[in-house]
Parts: sequence; structure tokens; C-alpha cells
Amino acid sequence: MTEPVFSADELEAARVLFAHDVSFMMGAVQIAGLPPADLPEVAFAGRSNVGKSSLINAVAGRLHLARASNEPGRTREVNFFVADGKLRLVDLPGYGFARAGRKDVRKFQNLGRDYLRGRPNLKRAFLLIDARHGLKEVDTEALDAFDIAAVSYQIVLTKADKLKTAEVDAVVARTLARIAKRPAAFPRVLATSAEKGTGIPELRAEILQACAV
Repeated sequence: MTEPVFSADELEAARVLFAHDVSFMMGAVQIAGLPPADLPEVAFAGRSNVGKSSLINAVAGRLHLARASNEPGRTREVNFFVADGKLRLVDLPGYGFARAGRKDVRKFQNLGRDYLRGRPNLKRAFLLIDARHGLKEVDTEALDAFDIAAVSYQIVLTKADKLKTAEVDAVVARTLARIAKRPAAFPRVLATSAEKGTGIPELRAEILQACAV
């Protein structure tokens, strides 16, 4: 299984940072409303039902920091969370199954694309993929958007606890093969479970490494 290898000190440093204050900063509905690009940022993107809010909450060690909704597609803003005053977690609008008119869907999905293209302090984007399903055709558009924006992005598998270890290993291998020739894809795939905590320490360490904190 291909997994990032971090030292105990790196994992502990990441744990400590997120044990400090992590709070909601603001939500932006247009590019002009983004906060100053004065802190390193990592962004989370994915299908509307992939468990993005749950994963952000798990990383932050907070139950209700990012609001999970029973209605997929409710995130219409770019939401910013500040971790220990040192970096920001950015929740991008989800794609797929959005319960909104086509015009509204295009509006908030374009907001996410505009953020990716025009954010100089964005250090890495994490594209969340349901481990049970792997990369789907609907995800290809997101991969293309990252490549066009020349944003370094890393695949994070969610809900890995729903599969057996061998099945997770197989999904990781298939995913790595799919992204091997994509220019902006980070060559590590991380399997996580927000419910069980699997992979969360490593994801925190990835964030600190990407942000050089």
C-alpha cells in the first residue's frame, strides 16, 4: 500500500497544531470577497456526498466546525477555517448531485474553479474520493480543472473503513495508476476514515508539510 511515511515527531507536530484553536473565519460567495492571501491554504474538494465536512471536522478535531448537511450540494460558498493562526483549511463547493438549478450550480462551481486559478497562497488541494467507488467519470472534470489551474492536488480516499484492507489497497493502486500521467497530481494517495480516525494523523502531517509550517 502506498502511504506517506512521516516520523513520530512530524505526526505529533501536526496533532499539536490542530489541538490548538481551529475556527470558522468566513464564507465567500464571490472571488472579490476572499480574505487576503496572507496565510498558506489547503483546499478540500469532492463530490457533494463524499463526506467532505466530516473529514474537515476530523482533521480539525472538532465535531461541528464544518457543517454537514443531509442534502447533498448545500455548500454554495468557499468557506475558510483558520488553524492556530498559521494556516487555513478551505472548503470548496461540492460537485455532483447538487440540489440547485443549473444556473446556480454553474455559479458556485465556477466560484471553486476561480479560487483554484487565482489563489497564490494555495499550497495543495485535496480531492476527496469515496473509497467504495474510486474515481468516477464525474471526477474527471475536477482532475482536469486542477491540471489546467496547475494546482498541486492529492487524492484522499474517504470512508475507507467500509472496505477490507485488501480492497483499500486495490483502490489505492488503481487510483495511482489513473493519475500517474496527470501533471499536477501529487504521487501519494491517502486512505482515510473520518468515523474511525484512520489516516487522519497522516493527512494532518500532509497539510503541515504542504504549508511548510
